Amino acid sequence: MPRTSFRSAAAEIAERDTVMAELMARTGPFRLPRPTTDHFAALAESILYQQLAGAAAAAIHRRFVALFDGSLTPKSVLSLSEKRLRSAGLSGSKAASIRDLAAKVDDGTVPLERIERLPDEEIITRLSVVRGIGRWTAEMFLIFQLRRLDVWPVDDYGMRQGWTLAYGLPELPKPKELHAEGDRFRPYRTVVAWYCWQAVHESRAKPGAGRG
Repeated sequence: MPRTSFRSAAAEIAERDTVMAELMARTGPFRLPRPTTDHFAALAESILYQQLAGAAAAAIHRRFVALFDGSLTPKSVLSLSEKRLRSAGLSGSKAASIRDLAAKVDDGTVPLERIERLPDEEIITRLSVVRGIGRWTAEMFLIFQLRRLDVWPVDDYGMRQGWTLAYGLPELPKPKELHAEGDRFRPYRTVVAWYCWQAVHESRAKPGAGRG
């Protein structure tokens, strides 16, 4: 059975829900950035970017990648000490997390070579054993790296904010409430999550947005 495209999924969501249809019409077609071909590198980058502003994270990421001279692999990470990793600007916690990721990929605990064949929840479970990777990071990996169609990251603040804006709600829904709301969009919830993020971008782009 052929996989449904994101474009087809978006069209079906638009038929199901007028609010989403209007949001899609305003913000344009669904599009995800092209993923890297290296799952390990993608996960390492996601750890590095946690809780950092974009420019600072990008600078640290560049220095981190430069440590490996074009050969970023679990074994090359494990060959460096935590002190050497920290020389690129990583905190002690992130250096430990990167090394833990490398160790668990190397010993097969996180089976990246076959991860695309696993169901979403099993991937989340496997990744969550790594220090520094929780459910949210695993969900972002599913969406942006594996391009899975039915991911619903209810703990993501931006998605909750976007849902509130799209549906004109007086306050943010709780994750449990948003989880229930997402049921009607199965099996294409990734599309709805992405458009919730677009609702946030749209609100910030409006004249006067952010002014007191």
